[in-house]
This record gives sequence, structure tokens and C-alpha cells, in this order.
Amino acid sequence: MDAFSSFFDSQSRNNWSYDTLKNFRQISPIVQTHLKRVYLTLCCALIASAVGAYLHILWNIGGYLTTVACFGTIIWLLSTPPYEEQKRVSLLMTSAVFEGASIGPLIDLAIQMDPSILVAAFVGTAVAFACFSGAAMLARRREYLYLGGLLSSGVSMLLWLHFASSIFGGSTALSMFEIYFGLLVFVGYMVVDTQEIIERAHLGDLDYVKHALTLFSDFVAVFVRILIIMLKNSAEKSEKKKKRSD
Repeated sequence: MDAFSSFFDSQSRNNWSYDTLKNFRQISPIVQTHLKRVYLTLCCALIASAVGAYLHILWNIGGYLTTVACFGTIIWLLSTPPYEEQKRVSLLMTSAVFEGASIGPLIDLAIQMDPSILVAAFVGTAVAFACFSGAAMLARRREYLYLGGLLSSGVSMLLWLHFASSIFGGSTALSMFEIYFGLLVFVGYMVVDTQEIIERAHLGDLDYVKHALTLFSDFVAVFVRILIIMLKNSAEKSEKKKKRSD
């Protein structure tokens, strides 16, 4: 928590201005071009994911099979040499479609309850992604990379909590802690992964497909958790209204 608070404190101590926002001198033109390709590919992956969710709504295809297919496609992508660019882009889009189908049941539930929740969750995720990625770009190089160790520990804690709750049974409070803590962890990853991508690009790693996959995973992880939180809050409000009417 101290690491995350120091992140916001350091941002507030900076003299923010329009000139500061335009100051990308620490990012070379080659890296800037690379980032444009990464974010363009990320947008295409998000569109492909939306297609996958729509296919689930039409034909109810989302489930364990699409999740396994998503992981399999990602492994295939990572094992494909970087020079096979078109194949890797196709694999990324395919994995995005499977990912969208996998979270399709959650999206379908949101549409049935209140479609505005789905829109609000996506907009909220997009705003958070833009803000934290922008902060990582404007910060000094490697300033927040030290958070990677803390975030990895957070992911390990989430896995152990999920494993324990699946065996011994979990309470509602524990599940909500997992969601909120997971949201905090993956928002942190937005910052760390953005800076790591920039640093790797400065060192010559211009694999925009792999970098887009990293940011896509962060985006989906945050979106799912925000959507679950908003759905839970909406359900609680509906229950309170019913009790008052009764």
C-alpha cells in the first residue's frame, strides 16, 4: 500500500501543465512509433473481444472450452517467432475473441440487469487505463518498475486465496476482498507494464504484438473486476428497493 500511495504522492508533487503533458522527450521517436502500433493493436484486440462476447450472446459459446482455447492460443502466439508477424497478429485477435466469449456470460448478465452498467464499466476501465498509462509515460524512466515485485506477490496471494476458497469454501467478504484487491493489483500492472514496454523498446525489443497482449490482459482483468463490483452494487440497490416497497 505504501508503494501505491507513493505513486500518487509523486504525481501530485510534479508541476503539471500543458507543457508537461507534451514533454515526451525522454521517449525516442522510434519508441513513440512502437507505442502507437501497440495501442492500435490493443484497440483491435478489444474490438475482437467485443465480437467474441457478441457471439456468446448469440450462440452461448462462452465457457471452459473458450477459456482453454484462449490460453492455448496465447501459448501458441508466444511460441511463434517474431518475424511471422501476420500469424502472430491473427493469433492475438483469435485469443481476444475467445477471451470475449469467456467473459460473455458476465456481459450477458450485465445487459439483462442494466445495459448502462456495461457501458459505465467499460468507460471507467478505459479512463483508468488512459490515466495510469499516461502517468507511466510521463514519469521518469524505470521509476515504477520496482512495483513489479510487489504486484507479483499480490498475484500470488490472489491465487492462494482462490485456491483456499475453492477447497475450504469462501465467504462473500473473502470473494469481495479478492475482487477489490485484484483490481488494485491489475491497475498497478497498467503502470508497471507500460513502463516496462517503454524500457524494453528503448533496449530494442519492438515486439508490438506481445506488448499489446500484455496491455490487453491488464485491461480485461480491470474491466471484469469493475463490472463485477458494479453488478453487485446494482443488485444490492435493487434488493433494498424491494424491501422498502414490501
